Amino acid sequence: MCGIVAYIGHREAYPVILKGLKRLEYRGYDSAGVALLNDSLRVHKKKGKVAELENSLVGKDVHAHIGIGHTRWATHGEPSDRNAHPHVSANGKLAMIHNGIIEN
Repeated sequence: MCGIVAYIGHREAYPVILKGLKRLEYRGYDSAGVALLNDSLRVHKKKGKVAELENSLVGKDVHAHIGIGHTRWATHGEPSDRNAHPHVSANGKLAMIHNGIIEN
């Protein structure tokens, strides 16, 4: 199970996404993450509750008008920064969030 939130608009995306993640935290409290797009794509993710992610971003550039966020309840793979969403493509140009299991 997980919580997924997204925003695109004229307001700052991060506060909107953070508020959404806090409201959805009951759907997943093992890790949380955000991807923010302005001039470049920035992905921040953290093992633990949304507050851990929020604390890790104090003083960092979170300016963007487009973003996605995710809370994770670990059903496959251990709770870790690496397993937290969003996942990023090899070239760093695409961030994605999903609910469920993707098997290769």
